[in-house]
Formats: sequence, C-alpha cells, structure tokens
Amino acid sequence: MTSDLGAEKWAVLSDRGCEAKRLTYEEARRLVHRLTGEGRHGLCIVTDRAARHLSSVPEKQSIPKISELA
Repeated sequence: MTSDLGAEKWAVLSDRGCEAKRLTYEEARRLVHRLTGEGRHGLCIVTDRAARHLSSVPEKQSIPKISELA
C-alpha cells in the first residue's frame, strides 16, 4: 500500500480560512510551522477534499526550507 502523505492532496486551514491546498503532507507541515511562527491560530492539516467546503483557496504556495526559517 502506498502512502498518501507524498501526494499533493493536503491543505492547511487557519482561523482565517484555507491557507493553501495541493500540498504534500511535508509541505503542509512546514507551512503550519511557518504560520505558527507568524502568530497564526487554529492551524490544522486536512485533505483537499475537506478544504473544498471553504471558499477562496489559494494555489500551492512556495514553502521555504526549514533552514530558511531560522
């Protein structure tokens, strides 16, 4: 069985709504880490299918490397 974690099917939600979609799970995890550092609240990772229920979903964002966050 192949893992879905590497598939671009994950989205990041915050208290402001959907932050990004079409991410791998690792990209989503990095975005959550970055947004936490910016003081964003209510962050969670869900599938794109779940995120479709929200409006204004931006396209895939460029996620900085962890080394760039320091």
